[in-house]
Amino acid sequence: MALEPPGSGSTVRRILLGSQLRRLREERGVSRQDAGYVIRASESKISRLELGRVSFKERDVADLLTLYGVADEQEREALLQLAREANTPGWWHRYSEVLPSWFQTYVGLEEAAGLIRTYELQFVPGLLQTEDYARAVYRLGNADAPEAEIEQRVELRMHRQQRLKGPDAPRLWAVLDEAALRRPIGGPEVMRGQLEHLITVSKMSNVTLQVMPFQFGGHAAEGGAFSILRFPEPDLPDVVYVENLTGALYLDKRDDVDTYMQAMERLCVDSATPDGTLEIIGGFLREI
Repeated sequence: MALEPPGSGSTVRRILLGSQLRRLREERGVSRQDAGYVIRASESKISRLELGRVSFKERDVADLLTLYGVADEQEREALLQLAREANTPGWWHRYSEVLPSWFQTYVGLEEAAGLIRTYELQFVPGLLQTEDYARAVYRLGNADAPEAEIEQRVELRMHRQQRLKGPDAPRLWAVLDEAALRRPIGGPEVMRGQLEHLITVSKMSNVTLQVMPFQFGGHAAEGGAFSILRFPEPDLPDVVYVENLTGALYLDKRDDVDTYMQAMERLCVDSATPDGTLEIIGGFLREI
């Protein structure tokens, strides 16, 4: 089976198709229960389809379009083609043995995002980690994992970073708590390499890096790390990603997104400027 190349966004296609199907269903006044009956599925399955959380069967999409009164052949074919494209496995499919299902959704969203804003408290963000730093982080969280699995995870993380250098690279705006830079992950040499790498990537035109220093005190994001993803497609809402040890939350309700966006805006105002951040990181380097 052909794999989706980096940046092509089958996850986003699923979300787009799901939102179109939800709009058509609501316009016709059809309940989720009735829609599920037509395709021999539960009401919750229709909900997951409309949220783009599961893959689509072309036959089910065709049956739903008939139920919703979509008779125009061009409109039907456009949506059926979207269903076919949405089922193309992402490049990360080859890492499915080491990639939790809940994180596969994030990788797909990250691939399609035009803007990624992230706040990190414990670690350097994955998109900005060096191989040695990423390896040390994975070993901390997976002490019993075999070396081959750790290396696969590191390879996956490095592959994700390729998006930052592609022709349609997203803009990455990262705010790091000072704690993430002070914590000696992997030892002095690993941290030296990581800090030097941050200085290098901060000079990329599509990367903005800021540090929230200890001396500022309490701030707007004391609740923990989070990311906000924005997509080029105008029909897609922003998505907030909040990770924990065994899963993640994906928030796209306007009120939830607004709350996190306000916290992010406050963080960016209160943190050191990009130039000031380089001075801070340089100071940390001199201390190692």
